[in-house]
Amino acid sequence: MEKVAVSILCGGKSSRMQSEKGLVLFQGKAFIEHIIEAALPISNKIQLVTNTSAYDYLSYEKINDIELNKGPIGGIYSALVHSENEINLILSCDIPLISTEILLELIAKHTTDFEVSVFSNANKIHPLIGIYSKKMIPILKKAIDDNDLKMMRLLNKVNHQIIEVEEEKSKQFRNVNSLAELNELNTNLY
Repeated sequence: MEKVAVSILCGGKSSRMQSEKGLVLFQGKAFIEHIIEAALPISNKIQLVTNTSAYDYLSYEKINDIELNKGPIGGIYSALVHSENEINLILSCDIPLISTEILLELIAKHTTDFEVSVFSNANKIHPLIGIYSKKMIPILKKAIDDNDLKMMRLLNKVNHQIIEVEEEKSKQFRNVNSLAELNELNTNLY
């Protein structure tokens, strides 16, 4: 497996959280810091896709969306255009429970036969915890140009791999989108 670059998508309107999602505190640290901690053993090539200066306190490269208001597809497109690596680990900024171990499992199971490899559990696919090839750039650009911004439709257009994960590990995929979900996470952590 060649070297992997990591891109964390910090975009999104965060309307349900009512604040910058990646900077929400969980166990005394911002979500983004938990994710970086999980990614660092894999790669020190980490970039944050963000259109705000709120993440400037972190020493990692920040890149802006090339096309604004195009959701995760726009973020992935920006990440891949700016990446020097063929293989890119794309993560959303709202998964504070993610671990290095599960990310290594994803990388180990990805092969170059696929443009995208993502996790699934209990019939739920997690497209924002995935390996994306730079070969995806023209497909992402066309989706943006056509304003076809649904992640599942995008996956269905490319050669992708879905890696099923047992329920116990899938707790790490939990994304936190609202204060109620954050409170529940803090209350029912284990």
